[in-house]
Amino acid sequence: DSEPPPPGNGGTVDGKYVWTQTLQELSVVVPVPAGTAGRSLSVSISKTRLLVGLKGEEPIVDAKLHKAVIVDDSFWTLEDGKTVNISLQKLNQMEWWTCVCEGDPTINTQKVQPENSKLADLDGETRQTVEKMMFDQRQKALGLPTADEQKKLDIMEKFKQSHPEMDFSKAKFT
Repeated sequence: DSEPPPPGNGGTVDGKYVWTQTLQELSVVVPVPAGTAGRSLSVSISKTRLLVGLKGEEPIVDAKLHKAVIVDDSFWTLEDGKTVNISLQKLNQMEWWTCVCEGDPTINTQKVQPENSKLADLDGETRQTVEKMMFDQRQKALGLPTADEQKKLDIMEKFKQSHPEMDFSKAKFT
């Protein structure tokens, strides 16, 4: 599948909005008629629903969110009277969304490009896991055993040394 990753790890819902995401938040940009004033907008963000529109008109967006958001940390602004910029804080900040609202076109989250994070930003357990994965990846690239494989080899070697009476010459280890 040679399709490139989605720009900004998001997508476009024709006639409604463009969106991007990080693991922590979604940014949704909804175009509105030029010169729109904030007081003429109707924007509502709930834990599981998003509503955006002009007062007295059919909403541009009125749908159930794909996943839950943290309402108190989510907000919207009107940019240059032309776009409503919405920042939605994800409740689960360890997953990529396939879409913003239920029923909208989805993206392939396997293609998402995570932002680079520094090992120092990770908690201890996650950092250890990532460092082990990086070590194992380097070892494999060099044709050497991974940490787990090396551990098994070391145990087998100790066993061989403590049992010199046994013949391991024809033994195969996988």
